[in-house]
Order: sequence, then structure tokens, then C-alpha cells
Amino acid sequence: MKTFIKALALGIAPVTAIALTAAPAAAQSKQGIAVVDLQRAVATSTAYSTARTQIQTTYKAQIDGFTARKTAIDTDLKTKGDALQAALKAAGGKPTPAIETQYQQFQQSQQSAQTELQTLGQPIALANAFVEEQITAKLSDALKAAMTKAKVDLVLSPDATVSYQPTVDITAAVVTELNTLVPSVGITPPAGWQPGRQGQGAPAAAAPANPAQAPKSR
Repeated sequence: MKTFIKALALGIAPVTAIALTAAPAAAQSKQGIAVVDLQRAVATSTAYSTARTQIQTTYKAQIDGFTARKTAIDTDLKTKGDALQAALKAAGGKPTPAIETQYQQFQQSQQSAQTELQTLGQPIALANAFVEEQITAKLSDALKAAMTKAKVDLVLSPDATVSYQPTVDITAAVVTELNTLVPSVGITPPAGWQPGRQGQGAPAAAAPANPAQAPKSR
């Protein structure tokens, strides 16, 4: 979601800047510049919050299974990692053929674990992505509406500023517009659906480290 929203922000800003450059000096600014955190706007929208709760319930079995398996894998990898460190220490810090073999086996275990967890977490990852895509589809409209009502003609992301007063932050206004434009979303993707491709064979979504957690807003 963060990459998508940043791309959206970058796509809007140049158009605004060009329009301002071409406009007469007297019409270049209606009120000023605003700041908006688009990712936070999506994450605090009603549709997103409701969907997250629904995912926790609908996918509870998958989330519990993923969490239990991840705990077991983490424990196993820690044991193997500790054994590898102990063997290396016993050899005086000098890799031996046996230690190199042990290290390769450890790497293979890590790779296998990652593949397994991605497979287990895919249903939840896809549900999260489906929710986010439905909301971000309306994000541009929500931003434009918030800008119009706030009478600003240029918005920046918080990361693009050094300092700003809270009064110029229109993130809450964008959330209000999102709640109107997309009050609710589905949490079950259609068969074959993939993020951004409408089921046209895009690569499977990678599972997050903990699919039960919502993406951080910053």
C-alpha cells in the first residue's frame, strides 16, 4: 500500500505544479499549501477499520495456523543458528568443511521456511491487498474533494516537509471524503484475483511477517 500511495502522490503533485506555473500570478494560490498523509488516511478510514476486524474473524483459522507455524519455525531456526555459532566458536572462528555444510543447511532451512510461510499467509495477504486496493481506487477523488473544500491548490506528504503546523494537515478531511466515497469494502477476493491485475496472472502476493497485523501508517 505504501508504494502505491506514494506513486499516487507523485502522480498528482507534478500536474498541480505545472498548473500553478502556467496560471497568472494573482490566481496561483487560493489559500496555501496543505499536508496530507495518504497512507494514514486509508488506514484510518471506516472501510479499512471495519474490513480489518472482519478479516480477523473470517480468517481466524488461517491466522492462528500461520502464527503457530511461524513460532515453531522461529524456534527451530534459532536452535540451528545457535548450534552453528557454537560450532564456529569451537573451531576458533575458522570455517571448516563441516561448518560450511552446516551453514548451507541452515540457509536452506531459512529459504524453505520463508516459502512455507508465504504459502500459509497468502489468503490473508490477498484479503488485505483486496481491501486496500478498493479503498485506494477512490483515494485520488477523496484527495481532490478535500483540497477543494479546504481551498488549497498544492499538497505535500509529511516526508516532503521540514516542519508544519497541525492546522495545514488535511489528512482527516481526506478520511472524511473516503468514508463517503467508499463506506465499506469486501474482504474476499474473486477467484484468481491478484493485486493490480484483476486476476490476470500477476505473481502471488507475499505474506507479511504477521498477516494478522495491519500495515503501519508510517
